[in-house]
Amino acid sequence: MTATKRTTPLAGLGHVPWPDIKDSTGSAAAIPSLLTTLARGDAASAGPALGQLRRRICQFGFVVDQATAATVPFLWELVRLPQVTCRAEILRLLKSIADARQWETTAAAYPKLHHHPDDYVGWEREARHAVHAQRDVLRQLLREPTPDAEMMRATSELAAALDD
Repeated sequence: MTATKRTTPLAGLGHVPWPDIKDSTGSAAAIPSLLTTLARGDAASAGPALGQLRRRICQFGFVVDQATAATVPFLWELVRLPQVTCRAEILRLLKSIADARQWETTAAAYPKLHHHPDDYVGWEREARHAVHAQRDVLRQLLREPTPDAEMMRATSELAAALDD
């Protein structure tokens, strides 16, 4: 008899030095707990957890931080899990991150920003690249056996943003 190996969702969380990187509140140490809450699939706690996560990694829907790029692969992992109740909202968060140009735009007008000790422009660029790096997941989502209208819409919107 062959045992099927099951991978634990978000198994790689421990490989990221969360306390040493920044989110919009300071230390990103709370991000693993928020991601774990989303992975559990409990709708009542998922909404508030996603709201907190959004404020930490994509504040106001367009300001990313150092922890954003590190968080993105876990967001992609979550949208592939059918038990996650807020997958469409996670796709919208990924779209916001992909669209983020706050620091880049500001640095174009104020080049001194490129010399700031915190690499805001670099963090924003890394976050966008992290979203683009796994865009092939969108094809998998579009082929799901029982398509959900909200998921299909969010998937299509993110796909369009990544194609631009």
